Amino acid sequence: MEKILMTRAGHTALSSELKQLKSKDRPEIIRAIAEAREHGDLSENAEYHSAREKQSFIEGRIKELEGVLSLTEVIDPKTLSGSIKFSATVTIVDEDTDEEKTYQIVGQYEANIEKGLLNIKSPIARALIGKEEGDSIEVSTPGGVKGYEILKVAYI
Repeated sequence: MEKILMTRAGHTALSSELKQLKSKDRPEIIRAIAEAREHGDLSENAEYHSAREKQSFIEGRIKELEGVLSLTEVIDPKTLSGSIKFSATVTIVDEDTDEEKTYQIVGQYEANIEKGLLNIKSPIARALIGKEEGDSIEVSTPGGVKGYEILKVAYI
């Protein structure tokens, strides 16, 4: 199986979520199912069916997280330098609007564009990989081709 690249922060977040699901959410839903069973006829028991559905979701998420974490290779950005690669923090400027944005290039399981965590498989990240400060890139977007200049590359 192919390794899943992840930053230390992303690995910690997924590990915390897994711990929460196993130690808190799973026992709570088991108690809720037991309580709903005590109400009698299961065929018309909405609480029971809702709790079972939630249990199914929790168990599926636990399996997914265990699978992802077992394949994870944690990358420490502080050990890297040079051209843009996984875990780089990159500041770019839109060549049309002069709007600056800063992104860290991360794996798909920790990507969150609102937090500036850019999926390595996204068009912008793919265009950035291998480039250096001062380079310009072009990215195809739904609104057309956008041009960006790379202002800063850091590994923090």
